[in-house]
Amino acid sequence: MTVKLRTLGAGVLAIAAAQVAFAPAAVAQVAITGVESVNDRIDDISDDVADDLARAEDAARFGSPEFQPGFSGSASLGYSGKTGNNESQDITAGVRLRYAQGQFVQTIGAALDFAEANNTATKEDVFVVYDANYYFDQNFYGFALARLQTNGLAETADENRRDAFLGFGPGYRIVNTPDVSWRVQAGVGVSYLQDGARDSTTETGYLAASRFFYKINDNFFVTNDTDVLKSDSALRASNDLGLNVKMTDAFSTRISYLSEYNDSRAIKTDNKLGVSLVFGF
Repeated sequence: MTVKLRTLGAGVLAIAAAQVAFAPAAVAQVAITGVESVNDRIDDISDDVADDLARAEDAARFGSPEFQPGFSGSASLGYSGKTGNNESQDITAGVRLRYAQGQFVQTIGAALDFAEANNTATKEDVFVVYDANYYFDQNFYGFALARLQTNGLAETADENRRDAFLGFGPGYRIVNTPDVSWRVQAGVGVSYLQDGARDSTTETGYLAASRFFYKINDNFFVTNDTDVLKSDSALRASNDLGLNVKMTDAFSTRISYLSEYNDSRAIKTDNKLGVSLVFGF
């Protein structure tokens, strides 16, 4: 139920080109002088900004998306190990697979993050998500989604060892034009939660979502994405309002306001203002 118009254009290319042009002059001295760490931090910032700008993208915004028939996807693996004064190992892996057959599209993604320091495990995280959509026509569709998150190091009642959810239901596009699109979906699901002390809770949950897009002109559009989940223990909701501006191919920005509500917390609402800007020259 997470949706994401990418408006980076030449801006990101310009930043990437600047980084590549800068790197050769520092090859012989990056390890000690810290130039490499600065470049890595610039890459991290660029990635974070690109991710925020991409949050307005929704492949299903205007109808059933067209994907490559059959299997497609990508996978990545990273490893680093350190010896000497401190010994550590880090392993990360990610995979995303999609299977499209006619009106039925299924996607599964998984991410693994393991780490240890001085022969002691410091992280054992696993994330798995499954998303399936069947498009009856351009307006009406059915969905199913599943999510699993595990923390192998959780040992106390305040930590989540396993957090899982399974839900399904129908969706419908109320408006579907090039300038305005609005779709809603609702369904029922089951959530499972196990804490570090191995105590578990299973609840029935009811979910609803809204995805709204309004194009003001070729360079300015507004999105508003809302999700609501009601279970026996809590009512949780989030609303992400985004103002997306593409001034030129080299200048793009997104201003977002994210509100998250959970009535099981002492302070029920958290708000976050975000501003992301990409400028290339």
